[in-house]
Amino acid sequence: MDRSLVIIKPDGVLRGLTGVLLSRLERLGLRITALKMIHMSRALAEEHYAPHRDKPFFNSLVAYITSSPVVVAIFEGDDAVARIRETIGPTNPAVALPHTIRGEFGVDIERNTIHASDSVETAARELALFFGPSEIFSYPAQSTGL
Repeated sequence: MDRSLVIIKPDGVLRGLTGVLLSRLERLGLRITALKMIHMSRALAEEHYAPHRDKPFFNSLVAYITSSPVVVAIFEGDDAVARIRETIGPTNPAVALPHTIRGEFGVDIERNTIHASDSVETAARELALFFGPSEIFSYPAQSTGL
């Protein structure tokens, strides 16, 4: 059972896509075990994007992700990290397949609507940045009959 961090980025929130995107991931059979809206601080953004600190686009990433509220969630399920990554598509919407989230909703390489952890190890680091243990819930899945 994997966990992945998902962030609906400023362009996704501002365009009213939060519900659509969360629902799309839930339809994969994954469960939301934590969810909140935040206005990410510069310090948190810098820590989140720390692996990119030495890249030329680092400051732009930080400025963008702190520009307006974001929605952060933890999704849990079998192969969650890989399944979410496949569903959202590559970082650059210009090369993402049309049926992926970024292919359908991404604006450009920076405003690509959604972030998801790229590995189980990255997920563990990212989850700890955004959620404390008391904010993460465990509950049994139930079929709705749909």
